Amino acid sequence: MLSSSVPNDTAFHPSTFILLGIPGMQDQHVWVAIPFCSMYILALVGNGTILYIIMTDRTLHEPMYLFLCLLSITDLVLCSTTLPKMLTIFWFGSHVISYHGCLTQMFFVHTVFATESAVLLAMAFDRYVAICRPLHYTSILNAAVIGKIGLACVVRGFLFVFPFVILIERLPFCGHHIIPHTYCEHMGIAKLACASIKPNTIYGLTVALSVTGMDVVLIATSYTLILQAVLRLPSKDAQFRAFSTCGAHICVILVFYIPAFFSFFTHRFGHQVPPHVHIVLANLYLLVPPVLNPLVYGINTKQIRLRILSFFMQSR
Repeated sequence: MLSSSVPNDTAFHPSTFILLGIPGMQDQHVWVAIPFCSMYILALVGNGTILYIIMTDRTLHEPMYLFLCLLSITDLVLCSTTLPKMLTIFWFGSHVISYHGCLTQMFFVHTVFATESAVLLAMAFDRYVAICRPLHYTSILNAAVIGKIGLACVVRGFLFVFPFVILIERLPFCGHHIIPHTYCEHMGIAKLACASIKPNTIYGLTVALSVTGMDVVLIATSYTLILQAVLRLPSKDAQFRAFSTCGAHICVILVFYIPAFFSFFTHRFGHQVPPHVHIVLANLYLLVPPVLNPLVYGINTKQIRLRILSFFMQSR
C-alpha cells in the first residue's frame, strides 16, 4: 500500500520515503528493468576494462588516458548510485528508502553528475591543448596539473551540491511521502514539502545554469577551436579522422547534457510532460553516457583498442 497515514496538518521529517518507480508503467516494471540491467552490466564491464587497461599499462599513463580514468570512475559511481536500487524496485517491489538514505542518494547523484560535467570539460581542454598547442602539451598538462584538475572537479561538485542537503533539511514535510521516481533527486524531494520551496528552485536553477551551463559553453568553445584547427590541416584523411573523433565526442556530450537539462527544467516548468517520459529520460542521462563513454573515448582510441585485443589474445 503506497500511502501514508500521517495527517496532512502534521509537519515532520519522515523516517522513510517511498520510491514509486515509473508512474503508469508499474505493470511493465519487470520487463522495463531488463534493458536497464543490461545497460548497467555493459557500463560496469566497459568502464572496468578501461580502468584495468590504463592502470596496468604504464605507457598509457599520459594526460588523455588519466582523464579517461577519471571519466570511467565517475561513470561507475554515477550509474551505481541509482541502478541497484531501481532494479530492486522493479524486480522485488522494494519501494522504501530511508530519509537519510534518500538524502545520501540525492547528494551523490548531483555531486557525481557535476563532477562528470567538469571532467568532460577537462577532457575537452586536453584535446584543445593537444591539437591547438601540441608543442606545449606536456608542459601544460603534467601529472601535478592533472591531479589538481581532478581534485578541483570533485571539490567543485561537493561545494555546489552540499547546499541541496541543507535546503532539504530545512523543509517540513506533511501528508504523503511518495516520490514518483526511481531515485531521489533534489526537486523530487522538495516538492513533497508543505512549505515554500522557492529557495530550492532558485538555487537549483542557479547551479544548473551557472555551473553546468558554463561547462557546456566552455566545452562548445573548445571544440569550435579544435574544429577550426582541424580545417587548417593539409591532409583530407587527417581532417576526416579528426572530424570523426570530435563528432563522436560531441554526440556523447549531447547525450549527457540534453536529457539532464530536460529533467532539470521539467521539474520546474514542464507540467505538461508525461511523468513516465520525464522519469525514463532522467534515468537515461545517468546510464547511457556510462555505456557509451568506454566505446567512444576508450575503444575508439587506437592504443586502448590494441591493448584490449592483446589482452584477449593472451587470455585465449
